[in-house]
Amino acid sequence: MKYIDEYRNPDLARGILKKIEDGVTRPWAIMEICGGQTHSIIRNGIDQLLPDQIRLVHGPGCPVCVTPLETLDRALAIASRPEVILASFGDMLRVPGSRRDLLQARSEGADIRVVFSSLEALRIARENPQKEVVFLAVGFETTAPGNAMAVKQAEREGLRNFSELVSQFMVPPAMRAILSSEEHTIQGFLAAGHVCTVAGYEEYEPIAEKFHVPIVPAGFEPVDILSGVLRVVGMLESGKPGVVNEYSRVVSREGNPGAKKTVDEVFEVADRQWRGIGVIPKSGLQLREKFSGFDAAKKFDVVNIQPEESPFCRGGEVLQGIIRPDACPVFGSECTPMKPLGAPMVSSEGACAAYYRYQGRA
Repeated sequence: MKYIDEYRNPDLARGILKKIEDGVTRPWAIMEICGGQTHSIIRNGIDQLLPDQIRLVHGPGCPVCVTPLETLDRALAIASRPEVILASFGDMLRVPGSRRDLLQARSEGADIRVVFSSLEALRIARENPQKEVVFLAVGFETTAPGNAMAVKQAEREGLRNFSELVSQFMVPPAMRAILSSEEHTIQGFLAAGHVCTVAGYEEYEPIAEKFHVPIVPAGFEPVDILSGVLRVVGMLESGKPGVVNEYSRVVSREGNPGAKKTVDEVFEVADRQWRGIGVIPKSGLQLREKFSGFDAAKKFDVVNIQPEESPFCRGGEVLQGIIRPDACPVFGSECTPMKPLGAPMVSSEGACAAYYRYQGRA
């Protein structure tokens, strides 16, 4: 297939659905671990088209949703300083901190600017040498190369007024944590296509072997997702775990060696707090000591901020696949996209936002 329309072809999708229906003999729970896939599934009604035996579970694949509350509170504390310009992706501005969000802080006078990449933040630092420019560096393996490159470039140019507030996550440790939980019901995974484009899928192979689960890197279009589900179901039915790549047009086993090398030069593996989930060992990245001068948390002494999470939000259970978004008692009432209590209702990739928008609540 060469063209995007082929990945949205109704006849092709129906054919794959028929193969799934013919091949499934018992109930299976499959987790997609990518917010983009979650929205595609809900937007296109894929979860409702699949046979009743197949339950799709939405995992912690939204980087905005898992960014910990203390990161938001640190960003708010830094942005309140008159000498600071805080640069951030747009979907972070409405994620609630303990008492307010970045959008409110901007309305109160903080210099907070929306950018599309860390390189834009670098440009702002060049153009404003009298200001401290802080980039809110969030995301999974997908954003890590660009954020690492920005730090390298800042060092190369001597831009000491640039720093990053780092909240970088890695997917494989989260999958291990989910599969190690006594509460989990997951029997197979659709792996995040964009993450695998950078990181490859080699790291998933020991997970598949240890936990005896199929893991299938898949894309985001309806035919991509259905093809991934078909592959996972076939592996489950045959009792054969492993990793099979259903996104071969962009994903390779080794990923992008150049991008991974840049990440390894700038970052090192660290324990990371996931919002609503807790600390997952060795699941994140932090700046190496060599680049500690670009660490905004240290530069502005906001390391020890103590957050206050909403007692009503059950977003952590949603992110772990324990409950569906509409099972949360405040979903669609006290918690809406206009007044969110948790990050999954804010982000364009959040499961709660997808349910609200595409299942008749909007």
